[in-house]
Amino acid sequence: MTDPASGTLDLARLPATRRDLHAHPELAFDEHRTAGVIADYLRGLGIEVTTGIGGTGVVGVIVGGRPGPTVGLRADMDALPIVEELPREHASTVQGVMHACGHDGHCAILLGAAELLSTAPDFAGTVVLVFQPAEEGGAGAAAMIADGVLEKFGILEIYGLHNIPGIPAGHFAVRPGTQLASFDDLDIVLRATGGHAMAPHLTGDVIVAGSALVTELQTVVARRLDPLVPAVVSITQFTAGTTNNVLPPTARLRGTARCLEAAARTEIEKLVRQICESVAAAHGVEVELTYEHRYPCTVNDPVAAARSARVAAGLVGPDRVDPNCAGILAAEDFAFFLNEIPGAYAFIGNGPITAESGPVHNPAYDFNDAIIEPGARYLAAIARQALADLA
Repeated sequence: MTDPASGTLDLARLPATRRDLHAHPELAFDEHRTAGVIADYLRGLGIEVTTGIGGTGVVGVIVGGRPGPTVGLRADMDALPIVEELPREHASTVQGVMHACGHDGHCAILLGAAELLSTAPDFAGTVVLVFQPAEEGGAGAAAMIADGVLEKFGILEIYGLHNIPGIPAGHFAVRPGTQLASFDDLDIVLRATGGHAMAPHLTGDVIVAGSALVTELQTVVARRLDPLVPAVVSITQFTAGTTNNVLPPTARLRGTARCLEAAARTEIEKLVRQICESVAAAHGVEVELTYEHRYPCTVNDPVAAARSARVAAGLVGPDRVDPNCAGILAAEDFAFFLNEIPGAYAFIGNGPITAESGPVHNPAYDFNDAIIEPGARYLAAIARQALADLA
């Protein structure tokens, strides 16, 4: 079997492709140009391509030299509605849209893995390359699953990789069990009669009620949940009123709830509902809560996570791999794949956070092209090792 650390990669074309994708970002389910670039790249490697899965998803199939099982490798393709801050040569050419999470780099990494695997298909089985749309809130993974991507291609296990600023470039981290949080949306509307600001006793004050609600919701994590369970409830929008002498009839609060345990997720929803009802009653206003479950926790299969750590250590050395990293409260729709089949989601360091390269979801963010090669070699290696183990 070919050593994925020794195969050659086109280290001029891959960064150029990444920067081209960065300059032409597309939002969830609108990744038409991106999908075309990826499909053409795969076809140029002689890889069979299927497009339009789950909307704009692209799937490539690499058949090994001998029969065997099938594993999947996944990269996300979509960008974010963020204005790029720095005038880079490859800066976004689409106003108000940028690759602020590194999905452009994830695509380049998976294209690199495709190159390594397709040029040396001396393995038993099949590797399916899953280029997924709409990770950023659109649940593109669920859309591809609903479109039959797992059944159509017979995928038994699946692996993914996400860059993390703040971890040294090219270092890896993974954990067995829950790696990333669940993600739910809160939308709260408070209603009262409203009226003149001179006579608050004749109205219900939705601003005071909303302010109390913001404060009380912070007790969910601080006082009502097990403090050993990582969780957060954040109100991120508070909208009310149109002028300075009128108490408005409505106020709207929006936010998010996240945690690293399924049981805690259920408890958070129950507590949020209780607090909304009690605060509204105490302030004499009406409340309507819409609590929408979005992404489940991303839970790595323990065997797959251990395999990921061993493979990464074999590539970069055990001193550059954390095999039991802490879970974080970011969410990922890769969780939908892991709800269906075993697999693991790992992190690769993007390097230090600086003024020239901020954290993810930040206008100054940029993907570090130096990690395309180690990321590609990791994905190629984990695919080979998973196939060998499953066989």
